[in-house]
Amino acid sequence: MPAPLSLKVLDAVSDVPKEAWNSLLLPGEAPVTRWEWLDAMEQSGSAVRERGWQARHLTMWRGSTLVATLPAYLKFHSMGEYVYDFGWASAAQQFGVSYYPKLLIGMPLSPVTARKLHVAAGEDVDAMREAMMSAAVALAQEEGASSVHVLFPHEDEALALEPFGFFRRATLQYHWRNPGYRTYDDYLSRFDSKRRHQLKRERGAAAQQNITLRTVRSGELTGVHASLAARFYEATASRHAWGPVQLTPDFFRRAFSGMPDAIELVVAEKDQKVVAGAFNLHSPTHLYGRYWGCFEEHPFLHFHVCLYHSIEDCIVAGRTEFEPGAGGEHKISRGFQPTRVHSAHRILHPRFEQAVRRACEREAAEVDRVVAESEAIAGMKPWVAV
Repeated sequence: MPAPLSLKVLDAVSDVPKEAWNSLLLPGEAPVTRWEWLDAMEQSGSAVRERGWQARHLTMWRGSTLVATLPAYLKFHSMGEYVYDFGWASAAQQFGVSYYPKLLIGMPLSPVTARKLHVAAGEDVDAMREAMMSAAVALAQEEGASSVHVLFPHEDEALALEPFGFFRRATLQYHWRNPGYRTYDDYLSRFDSKRRHQLKRERGAAAQQNITLRTVRSGELTGVHASLAARFYEATASRHAWGPVQLTPDFFRRAFSGMPDAIELVVAEKDQKVVAGAFNLHSPTHLYGRYWGCFEEHPFLHFHVCLYHSIEDCIVAGRTEFEPGAGGEHKISRGFQPTRVHSAHRILHPRFEQAVRRACEREAAEVDRVVAESEAIAGMKPWVAV
């Protein structure tokens, strides 16, 4: 007879062994689901209570064996989530609801589509989902949270939450997909001559500026590269008003040390001096753009570092998809397709929940319209392998 199940809420991912947490991940999962990523966030002081993130990870155990995980944080603001609900927080006041804290199911500062519930082989996934989501709602109630938000799940996972009172929200990102390109020229061939000339000119600007790009991977990565990644992030974050710098330099040191197999750093150099770069993550099939930064401004360098260089890397490596992160309608004209990304929400105040649910229904219709229009703007020819 199998041992009984028991639920434990963890104050840090380090409260469970790395091997036990990672053993539940499916092959090829996004790197942000790994124990090393979450531990780097927490131990570095980046995702901690003082910065608005309080770990409350839900774990299920069968005896002494970990059989399910659901990464979760109490949130005391809405920054670093990329499923923007600042308007919801303002509207909550009209219903007499204190919007914060709220319970977030997902990974901090990681707008990456990835599975949230991980279950051991041999366990009943549907039964485990019911137990874990019930536990999440109960935890939100116990902690005085207004709501539960599951950010960036796969669409099927978002759909599976509807029977538990969650409603879905669709927002947009722009993803590049590889239908079977063999060369970078195959990618360029999808565009008309005018657009093709534009893309060549933008990428070619680096050579005219005496700038060279290279990708540093895995065993080549050192502490120097971790410090560079932190500087890239800080250089960009400090220039924008969408939130304070949240990741500490120690986060990058821990991530580079703990999971170098999943990290790439694009480095742009001019006269043997680093002028820009991008910190990316990867799985065997996907590339995930996370943070870019520049120390010198040069025309089109952002496009080359963040898009063109990594597109060619994806083609060479045979990767099927490149998720460059949140925002960026400029990506459409460069071959990135408008892509619905999903979230699921349960708000504990009934009247407020109905108002937000209706708003999401209207928003979904607008997303459908934008997707249709953006696909027309992209104007890429169908891919036919030769």
